Amino acid sequence: MKCHQFAGKLAALALIASFGLSGCSGAGHPSSAPAAAQHNAAAMAAPAAPYYPDAPSDMFFEEYDIRGFVTAAKDNLSTFAVDVDTGSYTVARSYVQDGWLPPEDAVRAEEFINYFAYHYPVPTAEETFGITMDGAPSPFADRQSNRMVRIGIQGYRVPADERQDVALTFVIDVSGSMDMENRLGLAKRALYLLVNELRPTDSVALVVYGTTARVVLDMTPVSEKQVILSAINRLFAEGSTNAAAGLWLGYQLATEHFNPAATNRVVLLSDGVANEGVTGPGEILDIIERHAATGITLTTVGLGMGNYNDTLMEQLADQGDGFYAYVDSIEEAERLFVDELTSTLLTIAKDAKIQVEFNPEVVERYRLVGYENRDVADDDFRNDEVDAGEIGAGHSVTALYEIELLPGHTDPDALVATARLRWTEMGTGEVIEREQPFTVGELAGTFEESAARFQLAVAVAEYAELLKHSPYAWEGSLADLSAAVERIADTLTEQEGVADKDVAELAQLIWLAESLEE
Repeated sequence: MKCHQFAGKLAALALIASFGLSGCSGAGHPSSAPAAAQHNAAAMAAPAAPYYPDAPSDMFFEEYDIRGFVTAAKDNLSTFAVDVDTGSYTVARSYVQDGWLPPEDAVRAEEFINYFAYHYPVPTAEETFGITMDGAPSPFADRQSNRMVRIGIQGYRVPADERQDVALTFVIDVSGSMDMENRLGLAKRALYLLVNELRPTDSVALVVYGTTARVVLDMTPVSEKQVILSAINRLFAEGSTNAAAGLWLGYQLATEHFNPAATNRVVLLSDGVANEGVTGPGEILDIIERHAATGITLTTVGLGMGNYNDTLMEQLADQGDGFYAYVDSIEEAERLFVDELTSTLLTIAKDAKIQVEFNPEVVERYRLVGYENRDVADDDFRNDEVDAGEIGAGHSVTALYEIELLPGHTDPDALVATARLRWTEMGTGEVIEREQPFTVGELAGTFEESAARFQLAVAVAEYAELLKHSPYAWEGSLADLSAAVERIADTLTEQEGVADKDVAELAQLIWLAESLEE
């Protein structure tokens, strides 16, 4: 992690004050806004600087090797499990908004990419998934002659009034480390939001853990909403952190009240720290593994900066056939539990895997951006006993490849690659495989001619690679990348008729990250 000097901290504070990064919606570039420049200058000239916190300590992240190029003639198959997690992006956002660059190990490129909406065509329920492929030369590519290819997987959307009932068992960390407004306080407000979105026929149970675990609320129909809200309101911090006991009791309660006609899910809200009882990650993961096969899925929701275990929260969700999100604000909680409620709660496919077969007569070499911890052996693509990824209703999954074409391939009908998606349908257990070919003629001639949301995906990936100091990162600056994202944001607004606040915020985050570089 790179630290900046005190003057850099003041500049970051001034920028945050000027643009309101915690809830920004504008897209103006700071360096091109005279009023903002005057405001920043005034802030820098202020006689007293506000207190600025140190970088968060005791943050736990897993180190993964960065994927390199693979020669297609030697190995033309690339196979990985899908990933719809977004926690890495929101953790990194918190770092940058607080005036610090995130540790390199905190950055997982696929979670940055999958945070954003790409508006792929939505398939019917009968199709379950649609596959979109496009590509173009990239101004950020390792070599200017290289192309970026995007593979987009879109799940069908279930209307809110048609989704299956849910039986939710919340396992809430109430240990002393959670006694902060941005931890237990934020968890309670997030739960209020969620319960208010549920239907009377849904049901909720609450388990808490500190030094020990206990049931605060037995499984209760949401028709008794006030009972549930009152139970949430009474939560308070206590004791140390016995995560294993909390998860064990949560799964036990969920099993006792298992509803075969509903979606049964455990939702863990925690900072991921375990310091009481069984504390080893292997033993805690074993608890999850033993229950995952019973049809009870797991969502993990991370909270807090400092003394936070990203690694455990991500691995728990992976082992529990669910997904991992990190909530850094009430706006992010609203996104997860209100705007995307159905996809958060309803899984439509499990053990989903992607295999891309590159044509070695057209492609010299390729590299997958991210997904370093999602590898699946090529021979296991059709082995349906291998655990892979889960996808919620309406969720999309995006993967980017950088490819180098062999010289002289101008035939528009020449096959570049074939993408295959294989998954198991929830409910029926039917295994389905679908494929989509991609040809030279489908590559756009220039980056600017490609779809605006393709450009967005490529720019987001580049942001991740720059933060991670990838050897394949662009040689340009974060400030230049921010300007490129602003241009993309303007194009999206023009094409779609409405500003995308996530893209506008991204441009400002990238610019702020530039100011934090040594």
